[in-house]
Amino acid sequence: MLRIMKHLLVSLVLLAMPFAGIAEAADTPSNALLILAKRDGMLQIVDPSSLQVIARIPVGNDPHEVIASSDGKMAYVSNYGSGAYHTLAVVDLVSQTAATPIDLGALRGPHGLTFAGGKTFFTAEAAKAIGSYDPATNRVDWILGTGQNRTHMIYVSPDATWIATTNVNSGTLSLMEKAMVTSGPGAPREDWNETVIRVGNGSEGFDVSPDGKEIWVANAQDGTVSIIDVGTKQVTQTLAADVGGANRLKFTPDGKLAFVSSLRGPDVAVISTATHKTIKRIPVGHGAAGILMQPDGARSFVACSPDGYVVVIDLHSLEVVGRIPAGHDPDGLAWAARH
Repeated sequence: MLRIMKHLLVSLVLLAMPFAGIAEAADTPSNALLILAKRDGMLQIVDPSSLQVIARIPVGNDPHEVIASSDGKMAYVSNYGSGAYHTLAVVDLVSQTAATPIDLGALRGPHGLTFAGGKTFFTAEAAKAIGSYDPATNRVDWILGTGQNRTHMIYVSPDATWIATTNVNSGTLSLMEKAMVTSGPGAPREDWNETVIRVGNGSEGFDVSPDGKEIWVANAQDGTVSIIDVGTKQVTQTLAADVGGANRLKFTPDGKLAFVSSLRGPDVAVISTATHKTIKRIPVGHGAAGILMQPDGARSFVACSPDGYVVVIDLHSLEVVGRIPAGHDPDGLAWAARH
């Protein structure tokens, strides 16, 4: 009997062992880093203090960009497919679960995303358009055509009175400004005026300076950076920045530096906005895509797509201080601040 009891005890211990290392999933922190792994079809929630992935949520085919709602509770992901797909995946960041995707219908090839005024704004590359989705009504409530080829990335001003979007194959940037039309019968109605600004070939990654006065556009085919004056809507200077294959451009929160990633290069170019000179090239791997600036200005995160990780760059020393394993082909990045 004693021998049988010992045998049963050992068996129970062995059965329990596989579960011993499984801990309850960590809650999403109030400040979270979001990373898309394109080939895995996954959104990864990362604790920025520990640099640990705490959750992975499926987000459908070919996810490219991600944005968080202003309250940090929801994330929206564009299912791109070079124009084959027409959905935005939705993730509840609190429960760490996928919600019902948003069907955009004929607005195919969604890519660039931003969140403003309680709405998700997106580009629709195959439709040559931009639009907005209102979570309150669960519908696409606004569409505006660009008439340009490969409308790709998007920025919406904080007051939602003007919008910028790059058009990769046209080599242009579209600047849309809200206006009121008073002619004709009825009350004044809202309209938009579009100014198409020629920049450089392969215009894709861009950013608006923190003071809202300039737009810098990285031109992948030319390896240049075009500087646009928002007031005059004209290119004031083209920098020979040697950033061939440029994918993204982002300003540091203080506006003093611009980071440019390249899928064809091993480093991230750092340009001084005061001198317009490249002051450093930070080695990161075999190519880089998405760039995210931590809101407090302490760090930058850069997705190194070919290498399967995201590097962490200290914005004071301009050195790589960490790496986050991020699955296959990491790209889109976002910051979710819950409040």
